[in-house]
Amino acid sequence: MDVRTVGADDLELICRHREMMFQEAGFAAGPLRTMTANFRIWLGPRLVDGSYFGYLLIDAGRPVASIGLMLIDWPPHPAHPTQDQRGYVLNVYVEPTHRRQGLAQQLMTMAEAEFARRGVGFAILHATEAGRPLYLRNGWNQTSEMSKVIAPQES
Repeated sequence: MDVRTVGADDLELICRHREMMFQEAGFAAGPLRTMTANFRIWLGPRLVDGSYFGYLLIDAGRPVASIGLMLIDWPPHPAHPTQDQRGYVLNVYVEPTHRRQGLAQQLMTMAEAEFARRGVGFAILHATEAGRPLYLRNGWNQTSEMSKVIAPQES
């Protein structure tokens, strides 16, 4: 399996993997198409400027697994009292034909090493039910995060 970093030419692959990840998690196709169209617009400049980075695993010239990484601005916190950033893991995806071969584990190991290389000592992610066992096995802990969708106000 070859490894390479993601780049601007991987825009469509990352969009496809992200949409498939959410589809497999049970989200409806209509909202996913809308999400992907807007994600594509968001992602393009971030791939170019390197604020979205990550890795691909390639089997016989075909990308079969991917992971996205970001550094997010965050105030010092009890979990990272001297740092003003957190690592953020997103869009972990392995093609169905290549699952159960340790590829997600390999991606997560590379992600943690990349954060360490960049001097970031705390990272977060949002787990699907399918991914949760992997993360728990690797020392990731559940937090008390909550979320709410807030309707925008009309001007």
